[in-house]
Amino acid sequence: MSQSNPPVRVMIAGVGGASLGTELCKSLELAKGYEVFGCDISPSAYGLHDPGFRRTYLIDREDYVDNVIDSCLDAKASWLIPGGEQPMVLLGEAADKLAQAGIRLVANDPGVIELFSNKEETFKKLADNGFNIPRTVALNSADDIESIGLPCIVKPSTGSGGSASVFFATSSDEALIYAEFIRRNGSQAIAQEYVDAEEGEFTIGVLSLSNNHVAGSIALRRELGAKLSVAYRGRGGVVSSGYSQGYIDEFPELCQQAESIAKAVGSRGPMNIQARVRNGQILPFEINPRFSASTYLRALAGFNEVDILLRYLCNGEVVEKHDIRSGWYLRSLTEQFVPNEAM
Repeated sequence: MSQSNPPVRVMIAGVGGASLGTELCKSLELAKGYEVFGCDISPSAYGLHDPGFRRTYLIDREDYVDNVIDSCLDAKASWLIPGGEQPMVLLGEAADKLAQAGIRLVANDPGVIELFSNKEETFKKLADNGFNIPRTVALNSADDIESIGLPCIVKPSTGSGGSASVFFATSSDEALIYAEFIRRNGSQAIAQEYVDAEEGEFTIGVLSLSNNHVAGSIALRRELGAKLSVAYRGRGGVVSSGYSQGYIDEFPELCQQAESIAKAVGSRGPMNIQARVRNGQILPFEINPRFSASTYLRALAGFNEVDILLRYLCNGEVVEKHDIRSGWYLRSLTEQFVPNEAM
């Protein structure tokens, strides 16, 4: 943002530790020209005690949307960014109510969010549009495994951002045990072909504007040797965690494929595509229509998605050129002390 203008006030909803919310704050700090506020339902959320925020607010879980609105009004923040999957869904459903309060939600199109909240529908949509995907089925019986093959990945069809409840199964019996666990937790299980990581696993960010114009994309080849980046390793398979780190470069062919997906589904904002590669083609296994927790790594590399989108939304500025700084982008955890009286 231009330093001659007053800072843009932004509220980030959902600022738990090592999360998307705190990464968004760091990205806006890097861009300058913003006053960043944060809110969360947990008093122990790391971001509530992070000095990078101008001020933070503890939100009542039972009256979430109204409390977020009150916090935005108190902070005089007219822009609101969801800092995670649950805030994205809850605030997306309340977009009209937010608008009535003079608060603009910085998020993808509600229809896109609804589509990608269900993985079974997501992969059906991608297949119908001719994109390569891992073989994917709703998992209800051993017969379903036959069309996928073993080993396979078993995960919830809804609500598994950050690789939550994602399992590597080597037998039908094991896959069905995981499926039952997922059902007991309130979601439909899906089984997905396991794609090895020989040609790499990538997280690719695609930023689209409200006119469906792609403002840019960036790819990170994940480093799966680091403990923080791996949720499971063994029996011939590896499952990545929600913490991306690795090598950022241009990767033009892969980015072009990811941009084609964003255009086909009508993306109107941030989108994060996680994929493995086979024969030079990306096979997406997770797509989230929001900023990624690797947003700050991308900003360090020269592609600050949240700043680019806010510049467009605030004043119509379209930033076309992005000089990517190739190299390794690594991360770790951060600690801080919080006295009793501050909780």
